Amino acid sequence: MKQHVRVPWPLRVLCVVVGLWLVAPTFVVIPLSFTGEQSFNFPPESWSLTYYKQFFTDPAWTDALLVSVQLAVWVTLLATVLGTAAAFALVRGRIRVAVAAQGLLLLPMIIPQIVVAIAIYIAFLEWGLQGTMIGLVVAHTALAIPFVVITVSASIRTLDRRIEHAAASLGASPITVLRLIIAPLIVPGVLSGAVFAFVTSFDEVVISLYLQSPDLRPLPVQMFTSVTYNIDPTMAAASSIIVTATTLLLLLPQMIGRRKKRTRTEEQPAAVSA
Repeated sequence: MKQHVRVPWPLRVLCVVVGLWLVAPTFVVIPLSFTGEQSFNFPPESWSLTYYKQFFTDPAWTDALLVSVQLAVWVTLLATVLGTAAAFALVRGRIRVAVAAQGLLLLPMIIPQIVVAIAIYIAFLEWGLQGTMIGLVVAHTALAIPFVVITVSASIRTLDRRIEHAAASLGASPITVLRLIIAPLIVPGVLSGAVFAFVTSFDEVVISLYLQSPDLRPLPVQMFTSVTYNIDPTMAAASSIIVTATTLLLLLPQMIGRRKKRTRTEEQPAAVSA
């Protein structure tokens, strides 16, 4: 039976305070996105959807949004495939330097982004990748792979190897075991890694500032430019859209995991009664 740990009330209060502190900017940005004034006065003196309309009609914003979505999709695909393969190699492979290899893969999460951005900018200038979609995809993929490695590695470590051995003893080939047993069990981890990869690319601004070009400007760079050189509340509307989209994406794996868990719980009594 599961034992429920009683959490002390001071710890609960601390968690609530930290959570409110983290989401407090959202309580300011979202109302500002509905302002009818051309300023960042809070609270807004009038309410309007003008800046949401401007966001979806101004070519500068729509082009930036399209670039970010395309970039994030490519990064998600590449980072998920490469990160999943790396996770299998680190967890299941007999690599003597597995710890060092894992540390190397996690370096983009540890090193300050400005240092990474300058290094990538210098290298990409020599390789002719600065200001290109390929350069942005490669750079963002390097940042996103560690998130996939962490989530997929955790899923692989929780697998019961006895299920795989049982399938192999019944004549299943390694490919069959991977396709019918391992893959379905690690889907939540892979999906979580893919979501983190998408969000990482979609929100990245530091490296994008160095690798952008006049014709290739991701949405975070457009937002940075807007808030730096203009007083344009359209940036608040863009921020609200990003916050809403990323929140829904981060909640998606949890919702799928709970639904699968609920389905298994409902199937177990039926199997026992049968």
